[in-house]
Amino acid sequence: MQEGFTNKYIVFFDGDCGVCNFWVQWILERDTKDQFMFASLQSEFGQKFLSDRGLDTKVFNTMYLWKPNSYYLIKSRAVLEIARLLGGIYQLSVVGKIIPSFLSDKLYDVVSKNRMKLANQKCYLPTPHQRKKFIEV
Repeated sequence: MQEGFTNKYIVFFDGDCGVCNFWVQWILERDTKDQFMFASLQSEFGQKFLSDRGLDTKVFNTMYLWKPNSYYLIKSRAVLEIARLLGGIYQLSVVGKIIPSFLSDKLYDVVSKNRMKLANQKCYLPTPHQRKKFIEV
């Protein structure tokens, strides 16, 4: 198992989705505080995360943000918290929290449902430093 991730925020994403991979790359480029790590939901680590919480291990249309031994957030709330944690101008995303999650999650679900159509399936290769942020087991 990868070491040094228990004090990090872990972003779980669909490893086969171009839109999801775009957002992982976007976060990586802005994570100046080195506070995020990443795991695909299809990985052994991602599957364990899902099964430990009684979540569906076959559906990968939801992004999760997990702070080990603390909490996890899903969908739009995960996105808003990631932006807040990135700091700077992205902290303005907290305004989005005034929208009830059932509404913001509906928008999230529309994007999620159409993500494969939206995705530009270019292959992204992380730098060696960024590769260390991926939990593969």
